[in-house]
Amino acid sequence: MANEYRGSSKYIASRELMEIVNVAIALGKPLLIKGEPGTGKTLLAHSIAEALNKRLIVWNIKSTTKAKDGLYVYDTVQRLNDARFGDKDISDIRQYIKLGKLGQAFLSEEQVVLLIDEIDKADIEFPNDLLHELDEMSFYIPELNEEIKAKHRPIVVITSNAEKELPDAFLRRCIFHYIEFPSPEMMEEIVKVHFPDIEERLIREAIKKFYWIREVDGLKKKPSTSELLDWIKALSIGGIDPEKISKGIPFLGTLLKNEQDTQRLERFIMNQQGSYGMRRRFI
Repeated sequence: MANEYRGSSKYIASRELMEIVNVAIALGKPLLIKGEPGTGKTLLAHSIAEALNKRLIVWNIKSTTKAKDGLYVYDTVQRLNDARFGDKDISDIRQYIKLGKLGQAFLSEEQVVLLIDEIDKADIEFPNDLLHELDEMSFYIPELNEEIKAKHRPIVVITSNAEKELPDAFLRRCIFHYIEFPSPEMMEEIVKVHFPDIEERLIREAIKKFYWIREVDGLKKKPSTSELLDWIKALSIGGIDPEKISKGIPFLGTLLKNEQDTQRLERFIMNQQGSYGMRRRFI
């Protein structure tokens, strides 16, 4: 299969994920990716671009983002300024049309990977407003009386944090995949890709404690892969003996990011150990 994705140097992809990426590419449909924080949703697009040797265009979605922003922007303010100072020919409207990320992907001379990141941050109508463009791979610029058609259909990756329900009409046009949180075995592979020279026992003890923490009930924000990588790096830099990890949690602040979760973990530890003196060992 042309453009076959098989993971990349810094991204360990499951067999199911590789297969669904290749299905989306073959069908020419957007790939909608969901999963809890830290499962590599955003990094997947970077990995596809690296693996297939394609340019990556990133469209970061915000609460104020409108679908038209991804197509083009007509800079009326600049045109008014130019008219006011009289140092440019303002009759050429084309010079005031700036392509958005989707427009750039359409007019690229080569196929690109387009990441539409965190689509559910935008207004609920945002996905529906992109239906025609993603279906037809074209859009109209009325100021130029011109239709922009994609020279090459981009590989579109859309990420969602499941903060809002996406419209059914939009979902029907996508290939969907939920990235499960990595198993301890896969996590070990991921860590070794990032830290090939760190002691294996340190990695295994850290991963064991990491998954133990994730099992604590009621955490507002469970530590994710990025926190684990930060923690292992801190442990290595700090010269922490693996034995200390099995008995305590050095540098806990790299794993848990709010006071409530830290306190909940400490209470959990105290209940398990039956000793209130354990508090100091885990701070």
